[in-house]
Amino acid sequence: MRRSELREHIFKLLFLAEFNTEEEMPEQLALYFDGFEELSDTDREYMESKYAHVREHLDDIDEILNEVSKGWKTRRMNRVDLTTLRLAVYEMKFDEDVPVGVAINEAVEIAKRFGGDTSGSFVNGILGKAARLPEKPNEAENDREPEDKRAEENAEQQ
Repeated sequence: MRRSELREHIFKLLFLAEFNTEEEMPEQLALYFDGFEELSDTDREYMESKYAHVREHLDDIDEILNEVSKGWKTRRMNRVDLTTLRLAVYEMKFDEDVPVGVAINEAVEIAKRFGGDTSGSFVNGILGKAARLPEKPNEAENDREPEDKRAEENAEQQ
């Protein structure tokens, strides 16, 4: 399955989570994946993993969205736009495998396909602002592995 198709399915899983409790989601995920005639284990694992990672970072993602959206806090956004933005911000800020431009373009396409008439431009505007946010000083530091930090400290001492 192509990355854009996988991304669309992850969007749908995240959207599904907006209407179900955390306790209901394992069953909902199983039902969703049962609907596929053919789905490789690799693709399923990728979708489940990325879905879980986005959910783990929701507080940070929503903080970014609330910082850049003027007059449209996350609690006021429609669920399609919000879900699209959450996935894109995750990819932009927490997934090193996805270039920022790709995350934005893919999000705009999802918003156009599933959202309202103005969803594409709304999503594009918010993500453009999010892309320009400076990286938090300790954000990159915290994401590194402990052994990377130790190696750097040892190099500085020598």
